[in-house]
Amino acid sequence: MKKSVSLAGILIIAALVFITSCSSPISMTSWKNPEDHNQISKVVVIPQFAKLEYVKPFEQSMCGYFKQMGLKSLGSLDFLNPTRSYTVEQVKAKIDSLGADAVLIFKYTGTEKESSYVPATYYGGYGSYWGWGGGFYGGGVYSGGYWSTTSTINLKSILYNVKNTQSALWTADVSITDPEYVDKSALQLAQKIYADWQNNGLIMPVAKK
Repeated sequence: MKKSVSLAGILIIAALVFITSCSSPISMTSWKNPEDHNQISKVVVIPQFAKLEYVKPFEQSMCGYFKQMGLKSLGSLDFLNPTRSYTVEQVKAKIDSLGADAVLIFKYTGTEKESSYVPATYYGGYGSYWGWGGGFYGGGVYSGGYWSTTSTINLKSILYNVKNTQSALWTADVSITDPEYVDKSALQLAQKIYADWQNNGLIMPVAKK
């Protein structure tokens, strides 16, 4: 009986750890231009990152989610050659030819690192709590202290209407804490952005057939 109760406790703790580890590490603060009432139906995603290996998975995950939600989307690598240089006018001309009405740009603005000390902890175990002795449920576990470093990547996101690139339609400051994979972070960010656009009425309703 004691054994089954302890096992249940372990399973509950494991479940809580799993839920916590799956929580979103992304925070976003957005702004919608109150003077611009345009809506978007097809957006081009352009991450202005220094490394090409970050650009491709970022674009694919973000555009994939937008398309899944019914918003037409394509990444810069779908129509621009990363080995070539383009003028602003050339990029605009290509975007116009694709029939896109909006451009979503991402700019890297820096990385913040913060170190904190996690003190040593002693887990007495079920044995010491209930007065049992030794065995699997007895004794305890000692976890020594250690330093933990958290890295936060900051991005600036800007949405422009193709017809008016002088002022932003929407902007957001994004912070991504300890990202493990570019594609997963981009997917989480796409979910936040799309929900925010919906709340602000930025997405043009799809005509029902």
